[in-house]
Amino acid sequence: MSNTVQFEAESAPEAATRRELPEAKNQPIEKRHRPERAPSIIVGLVVAAVAGLSIWYLVRPQPLLVQGEVDATRFDIAARVDGRVAEIPVVRGQNVAANAVLVRIDNPETIAKHQQAVAAKIVAEAQLANINVGTRAEVIAARKAALERAQASVVLAQKTYDRVSQLAEHGNAPIARLDQATDSLHESQRAVDQAQSAYDQAVNGYTREEHEIAEANVGKAIADIKAAQSIIDQMVIYAPVASQVYRRNVEPSEYVSPGVPLVTLINLDDMWVHFDLREDLVRTLKIGDRFDVRIPALSDRRITVEVKLIATKGEYASWRATRATGDFDLRTFSIRAYPVDKVPELRPGMSAYMDWQQRR
Repeated sequence: MSNTVQFEAESAPEAATRRELPEAKNQPIEKRHRPERAPSIIVGLVVAAVAGLSIWYLVRPQPLLVQGEVDATRFDIAARVDGRVAEIPVVRGQNVAANAVLVRIDNPETIAKHQQAVAAKIVAEAQLANINVGTRAEVIAARKAALERAQASVVLAQKTYDRVSQLAEHGNAPIARLDQATDSLHESQRAVDQAQSAYDQAVNGYTREEHEIAEANVGKAIADIKAAQSIIDQMVIYAPVASQVYRRNVEPSEYVSPGVPLVTLINLDDMWVHFDLREDLVRTLKIGDRFDVRIPALSDRRITVEVKLIATKGEYASWRATRATGDFDLRTFSIRAYPVDKVPELRPGMSAYMDWQQRR
């Protein structure tokens, strides 16, 4: 009776367990212990994975990130003349073609000098033309007549001298009158010599030296015109190449001096990526090498660049803790790497970086 009461007091789960026990006794030993080994296997796998990752992290090569900057050819356009800015037909950010007008300068003094040089050239050319034509026929005739008058005067003076001389020999004329006749004869002879020289000069025309002087005066006038014109030509400043206006440094009506930058241009067709590399990295690099860089401003786009310039001399030293490592400071060399394919979105000043260990 007590057995019956005890059986009824057992709960339903215990009864179910009693019913399952005979079946469990008949199962193999390996199946009965499998639920107990599974956690141990999982823990072992986790430990092994952690250990493997730790070892890989310790032995893997550390990445060496090299950062550069996109740069481009820059033109600081300055004037070679002084004056006031008359016009600036470009604005900042505008794309200009080669030989496009950037600035016009006004300088009235230079224009006046050019006009004076032109007038001086006209005078010099007229003088040269006069010399090339030679002496006028009227001048030659006039000097010939003057020569004939001088010769007639000599004849008259000679006759007068002869008469006075005969009278003086016989005592019929004073010696003073003879002296006057002698002086008149000498003056007439000198006048003939002068008239003969003037007539010969008129007939022969200008000398070779006078021709050379007149030609030199014409050449000097032409040179003065060219000098003034060159200054006038420089009063209009043109773009040397197709580029983009980066900055306007002056405004209309401002007075500018020679050498002062007026407009700054950026040539977007001549861009490169500039790197400053330590000398221990440069030794593995050569002209023509290509590698990929990433541009953060372009959503980390990867572009291929080619090395076209390695600085001949290191510019400065890369700092290292020499006392701590026993090493020495390394010089830094400038590198220029140009994009292989044109990237229209690329702009000067954008950052670029690469993993030096994984470059190809």
